[in-house]
Amino acid sequence: MDNAKQLLKSLQSLSGPFPLFDLNLLPENPGKLFLQWLNVAIEKGVKEPHAMTLSTVDADGYPDARVLILKNVVDDTFYFASSFESRKGQQLNRNPKAALTFYWPALGRQIRLRGTVEDMGDEAGAADFRERSVEARVVALTGNQSRELGSEEELENSLAEQRERISRNPDIAILNWRLYAMNVKEAEFWQGDMNRKHTRILYDWSEGQWKHQRLWP
Repeated sequence: MDNAKQLLKSLQSLSGPFPLFDLNLLPENPGKLFLQWLNVAIEKGVKEPHAMTLSTVDADGYPDARVLILKNVVDDTFYFASSFESRKGQQLNRNPKAALTFYWPALGRQIRLRGTVEDMGDEAGAADFRERSVEARVVALTGNQSRELGSEEELENSLAEQRERISRNPDIAILNWRLYAMNVKEAEFWQGDMNRKHTRILYDWSEGQWKHQRLWP
């Protein structure tokens, strides 16, 4: 335990320098600010800036989290995709409230979003599925996400079978693949500071409009 503590203590965090967060230029809604920050992250060469952590809650009330890819942003709605039969799909079916988190260490920036998730239906799910890479579709077609895997041979045989299915029918889609839309109700933009004087702006959807306020570090 002491070795782990010393190891962790030796690691640097928030080493900077970081970009300026100009509070005089805040847009009215969080979706616009997110896209501004995303473009900065892309310009600065942040790897996989569209990777995010989706947090849900299981049937026993335990939180669950995993990293996946942001598919689109329209106004203040954020889109992602998954199998309906996956853990996250089943958890969202029981409780559509969720959170998304982005963290870009090179910029010292974190974005936290909370809201309700909506299943966009069969056609949207099928369209998203067909836009995926061949290998991504191959894996999804096995239909066994999050289930116990017996052996590597079992996996490879199933993947080969699904590649054959796609070769015969390139437009194949599966009904359990869903495109989800999270309608944001709360968004926090966190700009880290080397001296821990972090700048935090919280957007909150209230009475039919966005309101924002600055929070203490």
